[in-house]
Amino acid sequence: MIYPKIPLAQSIIEICLAQGVTHIVISPGSRNAPLTIGFVNNPKFKCYSIADERSAAFFALGIAQQTKKPVALVCTSGSALLNYYPAFAEAFYSQIPLVVISADRPSEKIDIGDGQTIRQENVFQNHCLYNANLVEGASFENDQKITQAIHCSIINKGPVHINAPFEEPLYETVNALSIKVNTSAIANVTPSVEMPNWDEFATIWNSSKKKLVLVGVNDPDSIDATIIDFLAIDPSVVVMTETTSNLHHPSFINNIDSIITPFSPSELEIFQPQILVTFGGMVVSKRIKAALRKYKPKHHWHIDSLRAYNTYGCLTEHFQVTPNEFFNNFIPLLKPIESNYYAHFEGINQLRKVKTAAYLTRVPFTDFKVFEKIIQCLPINSHLQIGNSSAIRYAQLIDIHPSIEVFCNRGTSGIDGSTSTAIGASVANNKETILITGDISFLYDSNGLWNSYIPKNFKIILINNGGGGIFRILPGHDETPVFNTFFETSHCLTAEKLANMYDFDYAIASDELSLEAGIKTLYSNNNKPSILEVFTPTRENDKVLLQFFKELE
Repeated sequence: MIYPKIPLAQSIIEICLAQGVTHIVISPGSRNAPLTIGFVNNPKFKCYSIADERSAAFFALGIAQQTKKPVALVCTSGSALLNYYPAFAEAFYSQIPLVVISADRPSEKIDIGDGQTIRQENVFQNHCLYNANLVEGASFENDQKITQAIHCSIINKGPVHINAPFEEPLYETVNALSIKVNTSAIANVTPSVEMPNWDEFATIWNSSKKKLVLVGVNDPDSIDATIIDFLAIDPSVVVMTETTSNLHHPSFINNIDSIITPFSPSELEIFQPQILVTFGGMVVSKRIKAALRKYKPKHHWHIDSLRAYNTYGCLTEHFQVTPNEFFNNFIPLLKPIESNYYAHFEGINQLRKVKTAAYLTRVPFTDFKVFEKIIQCLPINSHLQIGNSSAIRYAQLIDIHPSIEVFCNRGTSGIDGSTSTAIGASVANNKETILITGDISFLYDSNGLWNSYIPKNFKIILINNGGGGIFRILPGHDETPVFNTFFETSHCLTAEKLANMYDFDYAIASDELSLEAGIKTLYSNNNKPSILEVFTPTRENDKVLLQFFKELE
């Protein structure tokens, strides 16, 4: 076995192994050479080389998103580290474990005019669960900090930062470890949480005729079937889910915007729940957030073992347990109550579905029509990653097969790393992975394709509407040079040359006939990664979507 000669590098590597951090994403550099040498020469680690640090971080995020285990990111000193920040923030808000290990110069070399040096300590302070600022050499204190950082990432589900100073020479190796690490300083136990008074909350529930359960980003197959069935048959409960909730039942309402958007003030008052129960991560729908902020429930209970955000300005209780723990304790205490809350909104839901289907039969070839077709044609049991902005919003309007897993970077809702995250996720799962993304997001993260690990059955469906289509949907759209340049970012670029450069199969679609043919070709070819680029009319997309909501009234 080959080891780096520098003792601190040995300590970091050995503690990572002891703590189960075995996926290592390395951005090539020199100052991190001791770490690179140690990780790549140990067969117990799975190492990836990703040159672009921003892409590397989102790639690591995708792996951690799927494995639910921390992935280590390793970079050289200087500005390389700062490029990890977008994915670092996403990991913080999406509760995904990441361990950033940055090589640094010794402290006496900082701020003296030396090359490739910045103030690296605590650089992620605002979004970091733990900062381990190490000192040169092997020490019990360093071991404590490294172990604490990784433990914190695992237990609290988020990103941590380990900053390690190394002095030259950096490339020397030895055949045996010169250190013995101490990882016993941190007890591997989860902090105890005081359980709530279930009877008190059951009394509130049992006397309320209008209960809304709203589910945000949620892992597939994470909620017990008995809980799903219980919520589905309670006449006083409406369950609203999003595409990213991965929660399905015929009684659940999964087209939130189609329901909420046409409501008058009087209908919103009828909709206003007495109890709002939320679990899962961020919610996409701006309309449901606006409705609940104006028509507040008397009680808002959020279920999450770690955090609770006061998204609607009316949070009254944070249950620090998992949804399964909450409902399995709670359900035995509940009693049926007469209510027409579910029946009323299920009637509206069915009417909206009929109107949606009728509208889609007569709309021209635009973004809305394209999303209907591509979502309906997704392979059974596949893995879907969706880009942000327009892509995730259109996806909320179309029913998706329950067997399909759906993920999107909704922690910060950025467009910057959708492709890289999807590729990381495809590496970490065994399913056929499809990314549906917009043109600006795709072009912004084009270095995500600069990756040697992309599975042959990885597929991208790229909706090219000539700019940031989301800005045409939002209030304030005005057809002027300023809008087109500085908001929409109008362009005439395509993915064809990028596909050729990175050896992707490439096809285009510009009408329903070519789209149907392109989809068939896309899923029949698994010899190498593929891109299907779908061109839609820039100036028609927003009109079709806005007219859709008008016709639902």
